[in-house]
Amino acid sequence: MKKVKCLLLGLLLSSSFSGLASDGKLLATPGVSQIEGSGGGGIVPWAQLAGYASEDEFSVNGFCSRADVTDYTLDVCGVQVNLFNRVELSYAQQRFDVPSLDTEIEQSITGAKIRLYGDIVYSDWPQLSVGIQHKSLDDGAVATLVGAQDTSGTDYYLAASKLHLGAVGGLNWFWNVTTRYSEANQLGLLGYGGANDDAKILFEGSTAVFLSRSVAVGIEYRQKSNNLNLGEQDWKDLFVAWMPNKHVSVTAAYLDLGSIAGASDQTGWYLSVTGYW
Repeated sequence: MKKVKCLLLGLLLSSSFSGLASDGKLLATPGVSQIEGSGGGGIVPWAQLAGYASEDEFSVNGFCSRADVTDYTLDVCGVQVNLFNRVELSYAQQRFDVPSLDTEIEQSITGAKIRLYGDIVYSDWPQLSVGIQHKSLDDGAVATLVGAQDTSGTDYYLAASKLHLGAVGGLNWFWNVTTRYSEANQLGLLGYGGANDDAKILFEGSTAVFLSRSVAVGIEYRQKSNNLNLGEQDWKDLFVAWMPNKHVSVTAAYLDLGSIAGASDQTGWYLSVTGYW
């Protein structure tokens, strides 16, 4: 994990050379990096693809994120590839620290997203994309202990996004709606499935207002299942994203993740940095 972080840091530093970056999209339109590796918000994948590649370009992005709440921390690093603004490929490695058990849970996530229709700015209707995230725990001991049926699983989602220029008092307004099929418990960190056959079709949403071309503030919501009967609750965040240029973005957020593995009131902060080439 340390080697991955060092590599990504080096790539982020190299992004200061403008000739390495694809720049076919408007500033900030790719969104930022989601904790499962996809382009989007912090906790919700959006319809737009990661990176600034247009239809005749490709781009490669690297990111690292940390979420620190009352009893747990989650570190994520990953990479994203945008192929001609049609296909997004992603890989992320998550490390979930559980101090009460003196252990860490690691999970790898391989993702793909395909743009089906439109552009968040230029088309009349929202941009639509379909995505997949395959997740696998490196060690499923904790997941098995709490009653999960599997230690790997696959999420499928459909996302719609739209950016309305000058829609709110002259400021740009963005929204996204995502519908996900998932059997994951706490993103899959506690395995997949369980004794409770809870709803598998889940709703996620995001909205933001751009205070300037490079600064956006917004909120996100992510519905969660309660397969393990441990009181898993929906996630919410309030975020600010800063995108000073097409080479880097920084996102900070206040998190309210509800109950995790029986520990209630999991609130705290989130920080993510993405470099674009």
